[in-house]
Amino acid sequence: MGFPVGYTEVFLPKLFVHTLSFLGFIRNLISALFNFMGLTNFLETDAVWPENPTRTTPEHPPVSALLIREILPVIKYEELVVVGDQPESCAVCLYEFEGGEEIRWLRNCRHVFHRACLDRWMDHDKKTCPLCRTSFVPDELQGEFNQRLWAASGIADFYGEYSSVPGL
Repeated sequence: MGFPVGYTEVFLPKLFVHTLSFLGFIRNLISALFNFMGLTNFLETDAVWPENPTRTTPEHPPVSALLIREILPVIKYEELVVVGDQPESCAVCLYEFEGGEEIRWLRNCRHVFHRACLDRWMDHDKKTCPLCRTSFVPDELQGEFNQRLWAASGIADFYGEYSSVPGL
């Protein structure tokens, strides 16, 4: 026994694949020609990219994200004073920091991120550093944060209504 040398029924798909490959080559050749001549505006592309993807936020961020934003300071990168080496880039988007950009400096772990990157992280109901998973909320403010989160979530109102009912 051995392997067959060829299959006659594979001919049609092989021809189809070669045709598609040739059409892709022609498309790339025309695209390169238009780029060379400076006529890229005449080419239609399927991809539509947002102008600034780091600035997108949901309509209703979680209550915890709003409270954490009040706690975490927003400063300009040029105002950041760090003992040792200053961070060069944001670990979320991997872009380098520039002087006038707004950043958030985490108190617990001392990591630095672009404001928009960290806000977007919090909008997904994340409450820890994207790098080391240390809590955003400093230990000394954790009790106050929990009380404010409990009050803002509406649970306090629910229990407040029934607390005057005997037996509850």
